[in-house]
Amino acid sequence: MLCVGRLGGFGARAAALPPRWAGQGILQAGIRARRVSTSWSPVGAAFNVKPQGSPLDLFGERRGLFGVPELSAPEGFHIAQEKALRKTELLVDRACSTPPGPQTVLIFDELSDSLCRVADLADFVKIAHPEPAFREAAEEACRSIGTMVEKLNTNVDLYQSLQKLLADKNLVDSLDPETRRVAELFLFDFEISGIHLDKEKRKRAVDLNVKILDLSSTFLMGTNFPNKIEKHLLPEHIRHNFTSAGDHIIIDGLHAEAPDDLVREAAYKIFLYPNAGQLKCLEELLSSRDLLAKLVGYSTFSHRALQGTIAKNPETVMQFLEKLSDKLSERTLKDFEMIREMKMKLNPQNSEVMPWDPPYYSGVIRAERYNIEPSLYCPFFSLGACMEGLNILLNRLLGISLYAEQPAKGEVWSEDVRKLAVVHESEGLLGYIYCDFFQRADKPHQDCHFTIRGGRLKEDGDYQLPVVVLMLNLPRSSRSSPTLLTPGMMENLFHEMGHAMHSMLGRTRYQHVTGTRCPTDFAEVPSILMEYFANDYRVVNQFARHYQTGQPLPKNMVSRLCESKKVCAAADMQLQVFYAALDQIYHGKHPLRNSTTDILKETQEKFYGLPYVPNTAWQLRFSHLVGYGAKYYSYLMSRAVASMVWKECFLQDPFNRAAGERYRKEMLAHGGGREPMLMVEGVLQKCPSVDDFVSALVSDLDLDFETFLMDSE
Repeated sequence: MLCVGRLGGFGARAAALPPRWAGQGILQAGIRARRVSTSWSPVGAAFNVKPQGSPLDLFGERRGLFGVPELSAPEGFHIAQEKALRKTELLVDRACSTPPGPQTVLIFDELSDSLCRVADLADFVKIAHPEPAFREAAEEACRSIGTMVEKLNTNVDLYQSLQKLLADKNLVDSLDPETRRVAELFLFDFEISGIHLDKEKRKRAVDLNVKILDLSSTFLMGTNFPNKIEKHLLPEHIRHNFTSAGDHIIIDGLHAEAPDDLVREAAYKIFLYPNAGQLKCLEELLSSRDLLAKLVGYSTFSHRALQGTIAKNPETVMQFLEKLSDKLSERTLKDFEMIREMKMKLNPQNSEVMPWDPPYYSGVIRAERYNIEPSLYCPFFSLGACMEGLNILLNRLLGISLYAEQPAKGEVWSEDVRKLAVVHESEGLLGYIYCDFFQRADKPHQDCHFTIRGGRLKEDGDYQLPVVVLMLNLPRSSRSSPTLLTPGMMENLFHEMGHAMHSMLGRTRYQHVTGTRCPTDFAEVPSILMEYFANDYRVVNQFARHYQTGQPLPKNMVSRLCESKKVCAAADMQLQVFYAALDQIYHGKHPLRNSTTDILKETQEKFYGLPYVPNTAWQLRFSHLVGYGAKYYSYLMSRAVASMVWKECFLQDPFNRAAGERYRKEMLAHGGGREPMLMVEGVLQKCPSVDDFVSALVSDLDLDFETFLMDSE
């Protein structure tokens, strides 16, 4: 999963989009690249059988979570955090006393690594571990390390040791590009916390940061809080669709897939009814972000948030969104007309398309036109088959194999977690992926990627191997069948494996820029690119087999599935443009020219086209304003880049090894250690323009002529 916080120089760096996020963390010391044991079972079989659990060992030692000896019991978090804090004090002294030079950056990175090795492992455990005692101990470790991070971010001596390095032109010129970039990133992280200001302003910056964290937490909780309405105000025949509580009906979501128009309308109007407290919270959050940005030298929060990204500034983002909206407008109108016709067919009394209609009716159109009932596909997508497909693809493209390895006693938090060793044909062991794939009580519902430990070159010359967790929510196998995935689950699995490969193949000197630790609008590129492979028949044909008969998935079923995704896709993309534009305006020039609701109404009319519904305030449910404030456009930008990489490198041959190596060398290997646009240029062998990004997104909406021919036969 990708960690959305970026708390100054030593906080976890943003690495991808919600609901996916990444942290950092630790594993046992001393793992070295080694020969692969031939006793490992094939990866497909490992995922299509129930785990056997660790062999019975009455006298064996518990290794602890992820092999960390201290974490064999919850109390170990306290020991781990104390060791990290003691090491931190020593490294701070070293950083402040060492003459400025490349060594300064190495010390800063080691300092960051020693804190993150505890904090980000704890960040994962506090939400994923099934035992409350472990979750509570991890939560306490997060707080303890967080306090130290705040202390370091206001340590002027530490800041000045880095500043001296970057202020000396001769020293800066002597640094290699990656070291210079990492030094600049650390300095930037310090300065957005206000450390370069005088004492009074610095205190204001610290206070604003604390206030923003509190407001963010409050706003996030409010985005999911249900609304209620007196029973008698709802028509009797739709009440059973909602939860009852005495004389009230509880509405806890939009019920977007409900077939009854009135149910969707009621849910929309009630769930999105404005809450005065939530409205005040959002206004204060936006205002505080603006004050902080201005205090540390930016004209808007958006200018601050977009530094170092592909887009670089809000002007480019708005140019991208406006051009994309213009190119989509005609297609979007056709989509709305198609939805209107379907609505008229099913509900002649009321055929006007409203904001609660597109998700439901586009689904109806897809089902009617393409017959893509998931149950027809699931038997071909057993989890083992899908993992074998990933193994085949990665092997042919990058020379990588996945091997199932038996975890030691106490190493995993649930018996159904699988451990994969990622092995390169010539480089040996690259790292480990822990696969936490199955549903269980109290487990978060998002599909996520967590970096548990980032890669870096250690002082002794060894490479610290990366360790990640992929967390999905798949159904368990039954007596009669293995775990069977819907096409959407299969695509999500490929998506998350894209993040994991970014982590495995990033070979950066510094953990601060390892793997997915890169600008937000670049972080999703490798994962979205994997979706293109998941939707290509040449790839799917390598692994999609009926779990009982062995019959391959017919080509026309894959083609129909791919084309069905283009139904109303322009309207879906237009909705994303609207959200992204709203996010930019909210984080643009302050004070805002109108209330957040008035701005929502104007922006919806300009960038979406369906009417604003009076007495609703959708922005109060827009949780991404917290994690991705001013960066929601990143979804679209990353998809545009992924589309261009696919067409340039893999469209002709998805198994092209030379293209795979180029993609690794120019993009994956650098993590966040190079400017993102330089990595994009390296793969595409040209510098794409805003128009190129727009064209890539729009061309993906075109229907495939071959599918029409197959369907007409």
